[in-house]
Amino acid sequence: MPARRIEEGAEVPSTELKHTFQIAAPPEEVFAHLAEPLHYAGLSPLVVAVRDVRRNGGTVNYTAVERFRFLGVLRHDNIIDVTLVAVPDGLPHSAEIFGEVRSPGRVRMSYRFAIDRHEAGSVVTDTLHLRTPRGLLRFAASQAGAVQRTRARVLTDRLVWPVRRPSRGQPGGEGRTQGRS
Repeated sequence: MPARRIEEGAEVPSTELKHTFQIAAPPEEVFAHLAEPLHYAGLSPLVVAVRDVRRNGGTVNYTAVERFRFLGVLRHDNIIDVTLVAVPDGLPHSAEIFGEVRSPGRVRMSYRFAIDRHEAGSVVTDTLHLRTPRGLLRFAASQAGAVQRTRARVLTDRLVWPVRRPSRGQPGGEGRTQGRS
């Protein structure tokens, strides 16, 4: 049974999701990518736009647009307010990024990326703590879990060291170099 918390005078269902993965990039590079709000468009598969980025010291506030599709036809753009705090203090060995997401409908999510040096790169622990009104937790948790898994794959793809693709005329090749974006 999900944990419950008292928030703003009412009992609120909550749960925590954790996803750990390895990436063949140093902590400095992973940190730099996750510390930039504009990188979240596409990194988090529901986020289609980032705007109104405001920086104040180590804290960044911005607005993101999450796009949901229902039944493959109906589209809903969910406008969310995000706070991001990047803490590079442990670099080059470790760093963390954490913050809060406030979504319409009183859905709240705290998040934390712990980045640690590991063998040929980094290990990233992506932790989400969701708080929702009654009836929304299961849906929100299923969406958030899918986002975590996809984010790990996309981040890994974005930060992969350059690899030569087959040249033109060979299967799958356009003669370009795949690399970081």
